[in-house]
Amino acid sequence: MSIVSDAIWAASPTTTRGQPTPLSSDPKGERIAYASNKSIFLRSIDNPAISKQYTSHTTQTTVARFSPSGFYVASGDVSGTVRVWDCVGEGATKGEYHIIAGRINDIAWDGDSQRLIAVGDGKERFGHCITADSGNSVGEISGHSSQINCVAIRQQRPLRAVTGSDDTSLVFYHGAPFKFNTSLRGNHNKFVFGTAFSPDGSVFASVGADRRIWVYDGKTGDAKGQIGEGVHTGSIFGISWAKDSKKVVTASADQTVRIWDVEAGKAVQTWRMGEEGVVSIPDQQMGVVWPTGRSDGLVISVDLDGNLNYLVDGTSKPTKVVRGHQKNITAAGIADSTFFTGSYEGRVCAWNISTGLADQVEGDGHSNYISGLTSSTHGREAEMHSVGWDDTLRSISAPSKIFTGSSTSLNFQPKGIAAASGTILVASSDAISLYKDGQTVGKFPVKYALTCIAASGTTVAAGGDDKLVHIYTLSGSTLQDTGIELHRATSAISALSFSASGARLAVGASNGKIYAFETSDNWKLITDRWSAHTARITCLAWDGTGNFAVSGSLDTNVMVWSVGDPGKRVKALNAHKDGVTGVVWEGEKVLSTGGDATVKVWKVQGLV
Repeated sequence: MSIVSDAIWAASPTTTRGQPTPLSSDPKGERIAYASNKSIFLRSIDNPAISKQYTSHTTQTTVARFSPSGFYVASGDVSGTVRVWDCVGEGATKGEYHIIAGRINDIAWDGDSQRLIAVGDGKERFGHCITADSGNSVGEISGHSSQINCVAIRQQRPLRAVTGSDDTSLVFYHGAPFKFNTSLRGNHNKFVFGTAFSPDGSVFASVGADRRIWVYDGKTGDAKGQIGEGVHTGSIFGISWAKDSKKVVTASADQTVRIWDVEAGKAVQTWRMGEEGVVSIPDQQMGVVWPTGRSDGLVISVDLDGNLNYLVDGTSKPTKVVRGHQKNITAAGIADSTFFTGSYEGRVCAWNISTGLADQVEGDGHSNYISGLTSSTHGREAEMHSVGWDDTLRSISAPSKIFTGSSTSLNFQPKGIAAASGTILVASSDAISLYKDGQTVGKFPVKYALTCIAASGTTVAAGGDDKLVHIYTLSGSTLQDTGIELHRATSAISALSFSASGARLAVGASNGKIYAFETSDNWKLITDRWSAHTARITCLAWDGTGNFAVSGSLDTNVMVWSVGDPGKRVKALNAHKDGVTGVVWEGEKVLSTGGDATVKVWKVQGLV
């Protein structure tokens, strides 16, 4: 038996309102790079379900840029650290450099893939120039009085660089080594958010919060003029050039992405996200990239919700929208061959398992932390039920992927959710509440602190911080205490899962130990040897046969266990940065979710 990574369904880019979200593409136009939580993702443009995750940053990441050679990525984080790493092989780190005492906002490579300029919000300085392989200083970033938001380097000799800042100015540098040449003031009167040299190095452009686009000479830094005055009605956050150096694309808070003919100074293509005339803050466009190695003219923008919009010339709407989670995933479940995930900020996504792409579940959803998901069948239609820390219970139609009906107020903070015999059971700290068709039908108080719940048929198992699993029978709309208490655990119960037939129950504890019981044989203990995790068990699931179980833990690991050979296990180490939060089986594959906001697919081989 073995477990191997099959796919990574990446998290969405982390976005902040009023702040640019940098996107970068490799020279061939095959992948884009972006920052999300504490990771950097390199994502296939043509098949977004294929991605690579770099996890060596220890704080929130902010920017990632491919080198012109396509062999390396430089990425920055909020601590002021820049890491240079191999993006072709195993992702080995080539260098780690502390640039400034604060957030890195942007990074630029020179045309030789040898030098870097990193800028941001520092204390003593706002940026620095270094060599990518050793971190040696190759110049000085000076001339600004406030944080620097963007940087660009001319790819041809003579080398030039430009930075844009909150102080409304741009600074032009000659290099290498890079030295202050001129300060370009008076063109922008608000924050400068983006700057970029054309691929042929003849000109560069800048954009900012004043909705202006300025064009300058690439060698001298002299201003050539402004284009598109008054067209964008919101801050411009992103700019990127076409490979012919004649057109430029901009992304704005006015919900539009526009392509400009620089020489004519006119917009030649406009995409408006959301509905015409409707102001929608999530549709604000926070960044854009024009992958230069492609022949199809594809442009990719990112909105405030982190969605990646694929924009093709001649169309008015995105041809594809790649969605996902921006915050850590907190719950997962499967219904009707659709994988549902819920995250910290209340977003629920429905994933197509065959394509690895997600739809956001529409309708009246949760406003914050999703604490549990469970599936049931309503008539002939599969349903997913969710509970959240907005203290509501909601239902989702699995085929249509929308929240159905009105929410049910719980009046308590839910600890977990289970479904059995058409009844939804929701655990609070001191009771199990029963619901049918969105209505309360019963409440069963308990004398211990409830931590988790699971159900199969008419059997209900409830875990407590008393280290016991309490067994109940569901009869109509009431629970009856069987008096059975499973007491093998040596710390609080943290996860429960019945097998599909209900014949077996897996019990996870907060000290990382897992126990399995045979329900049909007077709750006989099958094994107490599943004890390789080093932190709290957060999730458990059985495969269709009931012979194998998968576990996820705060220790970041996913493990698959065998009932037939309890001493045998296979493990996916460091599966999810910041811990595993959900696991489900889909045939011989395991889908896992975690604090890194990703879904990972694992192929388990040798199940016999």
